[in-house]
Amino acid sequence: MRIECVFHQNLKQASVRPRLKKSTLDPDDLNSYRPISNLTFLSKVVERAAAVRLRRHVESQRLLPDRQSAYRPHHSTETDIIAVHDKIVKTVDSGDVCAVVLLDLSAVSDTVVHLHILNKRVAFESVALD
Repeated sequence: MRIECVFHQNLKQASVRPRLKKSTLDPDDLNSYRPISNLTFLSKVVERAAAVRLRRHVESQRLLPDRQSAYRPHHSTETDIIAVHDKIVKTVDSGDVCAVVLLDLSAVSDTVVHLHILNKRVAFESVALD
């Protein structure tokens, strides 16, 4: 059974305003800003309903790893940190070697060329509508 839904074009429109990434950055430099999109109320309601249904499906089918805490209610990064610490201590106590690689991805969106993504998205939407 295939279900098709239509997301009305008016619900896809957003008010986009630039916001300073950090208060310490130069406000005269355009690279100091990131675009913030404000969607319509009805669009947000539809988005929330879809997110709830998707989360229920993902949880019922157990599609996420047990240790994933991002974007999940009642899951904490604290618990994950404790679990990693426990694993490190057990590994060291058993005499094995332990290595940890940590990545800071907090500024990864600063390196993304937003105009390039927007052009790809517009091209994708025009292909999908044909």
